[in-house]
Amino acid sequence: MDADFTPEQHEIRRTLHTLLTRRCGPDEVKAAVRTAEGYDQPLWRQLAKELGLPGLALPEAYGGVGCGPAELALACEETGRALLPSPLLATAALAAPLLLALGTEPQKHAYLPRLARGELTATLAVAGTALALALGLTGDNADGAWAGGGRAGGVQARQADGEWRLYGEAAQVLDGHRADLLLVAAHTGGFTRSRVRLFLVRGDADGLHRARQTTLDETRSQGKVQLREVVGELMADAEPVPALAATGRTAAAALAAEAVGAAAHVLERTVAYVKEREQFGRPIGSFQAVKHRLADRYVQVQAARSAAYYAAWDPDAGGLALAQALEALRSAAAEAIQLHGGIGFTWEHEAHLYFKRASSDELLFGPVPLLRARAADRAGLFGPPRMPETAATRAQPVVR
Repeated sequence: MDADFTPEQHEIRRTLHTLLTRRCGPDEVKAAVRTAEGYDQPLWRQLAKELGLPGLALPEAYGGVGCGPAELALACEETGRALLPSPLLATAALAAPLLLALGTEPQKHAYLPRLARGELTATLAVAGTALALALGLTGDNADGAWAGGGRAGGVQARQADGEWRLYGEAAQVLDGHRADLLLVAAHTGGFTRSRVRLFLVRGDADGLHRARQTTLDETRSQGKVQLREVVGELMADAEPVPALAATGRTAAAALAAEAVGAAAHVLERTVAYVKEREQFGRPIGSFQAVKHRLADRYVQVQAARSAAYYAAWDPDAGGLALAQALEALRSAAAEAIQLHGGIGFTWEHEAHLYFKRASSDELLFGPVPLLRARAADRAGLFGPPRMPETAATRAQPVVR
C-alpha cells in the first residue's frame, strides 16, 4: 500500500495554502468574523469557483469534484491553519453528506449542485446541545434521545393539509443564523410513536426565526433557530441514525485534520518567536527547558497528524483521531500563550484565536475523554464491540 498522497492531493493542499496565506491573515480573520455573515463572502466564492471547495467530496453526478474524505481532510488542514471562517464544515462535512445519503433524487438534484458551486450554504440543526451525540461521536445515537424528548421536547413535526409543519427550537447550530438550507432533526408520530426524521427547511421560510449567538470562538459561528409552524420537506423515509453516525465519522476526520493544521501553525509561530525573543542576553529558544517543552508539543502534533491522515483513509478512526488532534491543539495553543510572555496573555494576540478554537471544538464535539471512551466502546477494547441499535433490534423480545 502506498501511503503517500497523490500529486493531485498535494496540488489541492499547495493551491489552498498559497491562497489562504495571501488572503486570510489574523487581521483578515478578525475583520471577517465581525461582518453580518461571519465570513468573507468574496473569498468563499473564490474558493468555490476556483477550487470547488464545497463540492470537493461530492460525486460529479451532482456537480461535485468527485474526490473523497482524504481530499476534504487535506483542505480542512489548510483552512485550520488559517482559522478560516467559512461555511465549509457545516456545508461540506455535515449537510451535504446527509443530503447525499438521505435525500430523494429530486432533492439531491435540486440542492447538491448549488451547494457544490457555493451558491447555497447548508447546516444540520439538532435540538439542544447534542450535536456530538447526534453524530455518534460521544455515545450511541440510536435511541434518538439527542433530538429532545416528550411532547414539547426538541422539534416536533406534524402533517397538515398535505404539508409537514415544524415547531420547536434548536440552539448552537453551526452557521445557523446564515445558512440557506437547514437539515432539521424533528420528532414525528406524536408522543407514543415518536420517530426522528430529517427535514429540509429553506432559510427564507415563513415562521423561521434565527439569531446569531455570542460564542467563545468567533471563527466558528453559531445561531439559534426557532421554528413556528414552518413548512419542511421530508427527506427519504429511512432511519437517519446510520447516516448520521457515518457523517459523524467523516466529519470527525475533517475536524481532526483542521485541528492538526491549527496546532502545527501555532507551534511554528511559537518556535519562530522563541528564536527571536531574547532574555539574559540570549534567545529564550536556546534554553533547554524551552526546547524540551516545544519538542514535546512537536511530537504530539505529529502523532495527531498521523492519526488524522489515517482517519481520512479510514473514517472509522475519526473519533479517536479527533480526540488526539483537539488535545494537541489545546496544548500547542496553551504553550504559545505561555512562551509569548506578557504579549501572549493579551486577548489581541492571535494565540488566543487558536486556544479558543480548541476549547470551542471540544465543547461542540467532545469532550476528549468521551471521544476516547466512545472509540474504545466501538472497538471493543474493554469488551465485545457494541453493535449499533436499530429499530429491528429494539423490536426483538428478550428471552429469559
